[in-house]
Amino acid sequence: MIKVVFVCLGNICRSPTAEGVFRALVEEQGLGGRIAVDSAGTGAWHVGQAPDPRAQKAARRRGIDLSAIRARKATQGDFTTFDYVLAMDPDNLAALKKLCPPGEEHRLALLLDYAPGAGRRDVPDPYYIGGQGFEHVLDLVEKASRGLLAHIQKTHF
Repeated sequence: MIKVVFVCLGNICRSPTAEGVFRALVEEQGLGGRIAVDSAGTGAWHVGQAPDPRAQKAARRRGIDLSAIRARKATQGDFTTFDYVLAMDPDNLAALKKLCPPGEEHRLALLLDYAPGAGRRDVPDPYYIGGQGFEHVLDLVEKASRGLLAHIQKTHF
């Protein structure tokens, strides 16, 4: 079982969107029994909360249900539980590096490292942007999710 966790700041916009998009792609490819997906935040402000209603609405328009996801804080244990710990932006990557136990750094990357054609390295936080910001996040996450899944299939299966 390959395990992937997506991490943003509060775990209510970007990372649950990535979790939902990637899980749907994994299921669509018939790999649900081989790849586990989760999300977390580097901050604890929203622990236990559902994703932002705007993120849920944007995802629902694309046939992805985020309603069962609940925010949690990333922990040191994530670095032994998950094969891939993927940050949404350089700031969250830096926070994860501080949390990462020695010798586990190989698990860390930016999500958009798997979308080289995206033209950027960060998934922007749509929380204060609103509207089209959530659509843009979905576009970036879908592109990176396809690249990530191709990488996992090539590397592990």
